[in-house]
Amino acid sequence: MKRIYFLLLLMGAVQSCQEIMPSAPADNEVLDGPIEGLSAAQLRVFLAGDEKFSEVFTPETGLGPYFVTSSCITCHPGDGKGHPSSALTRFGKFTNGSFDHMLNQGGPQLQIRAIPGFNAEVIPAEATGVTTFLAPAVTGLGLLEAVSDADILANADPNDLDGDGISGVPNYIEAPDFFEPRAFHIANGNSYIGRFGKKAGAIDLKMQTVGAYKQDMGVTSDFDLEDPINYNDSDITIGSVDDPEVSASTVNEVVFYLSTLKPPLRRGEDDPSVIAGEELFEQIGCTACHMPTFHTGDHAVQALANQTFHPYTDLLMHDMGPGLDDGYTEGTATTSEWKTPALWGLGLSKDAQGGEYFLLHDGRARSINDAITMHGGEATQSVSNYMSLSEEDRAFVIQFLESL
Repeated sequence: MKRIYFLLLLMGAVQSCQEIMPSAPADNEVLDGPIEGLSAAQLRVFLAGDEKFSEVFTPETGLGPYFVTSSCITCHPGDGKGHPSSALTRFGKFTNGSFDHMLNQGGPQLQIRAIPGFNAEVIPAEATGVTTFLAPAVTGLGLLEAVSDADILANADPNDLDGDGISGVPNYIEAPDFFEPRAFHIANGNSYIGRFGKKAGAIDLKMQTVGAYKQDMGVTSDFDLEDPINYNDSDITIGSVDDPEVSASTVNEVVFYLSTLKPPLRRGEDDPSVIAGEELFEQIGCTACHMPTFHTGDHAVQALANQTFHPYTDLLMHDMGPGLDDGYTEGTATTSEWKTPALWGLGLSKDAQGGEYFLLHDGRARSINDAITMHGGEATQSVSNYMSLSEEDRAFVIQFLESL
């Protein structure tokens, strides 16, 4: 009798916990998580990289002496888009027709914080191009990295030969010493097509990760042993911990983590309003740049090999007009050219941004509608087409975009 009474109490307790505890969110409601198909060994590396991506640095573990933030997740909460509070500032100037990132004055990135005993940087008075970048979401990046250069170039139309007003071009970035080209990379001298960052300033995820450790957190690695320098304080590097402050294995684990995060999953794609919005999105010309589909080829990670995926980007640079010209650039891009951002995960952006949208490169657009209408340059006709839609049809387009 006592046993039955105990079991009844236990069942009641379980039921009460189920009623009180919230259920886990569906996979398509969150951005983090591994891509399907990883082996047990790969999952262990993924988890190790996840732990390193979440590490909070201190002066005792290598932070600074000059930095922007103390961890990767500060800029990428939940692997999503960043908030203006963690924005990055880049600067430079034109010299004899070439863009100078002012490396001898602390460029290309402003370190707005410093550890005790040091002073944060200030933008040099001579800088003519100053811009603000909000961190992008980091999911699905391994698939984008695995797209061949040939497939990217196939969509380039620098002279607008088809007359559609769209002339996407690749951004060629000089390769760092540690860059290891893969079979699908096509060299242009010592430069390769950039595909990560607002201006496509990083060729691959290792280059992006090494740069973020140094420029965002002031953390050196085996691939870049020099701490950021504030030339107002000193013209030599002064680190708080012996270099390198993170090892090559740590960088590689983070790179593996970033490359094997799952792509954002669709929501409500069977909703008639979403379907209508998708058709309208194509009709008004948005897919000329925000291309729905790409494919990967052979890859060392089987989960990334021979995949068809839908990021809604062409990984090319486009002139967005004077309204989005910030006077700053990287690689071969002009100051008004921006890489087409992937739209997948757009509907989950505000979950990582404190419940509000902060869109475009600097977060100036506070809604998807604002982001669309702020496009200029090559997107002018598409914006005009969008504005010509009925209010109901524009709402369908927004519903489609929020389903991504």
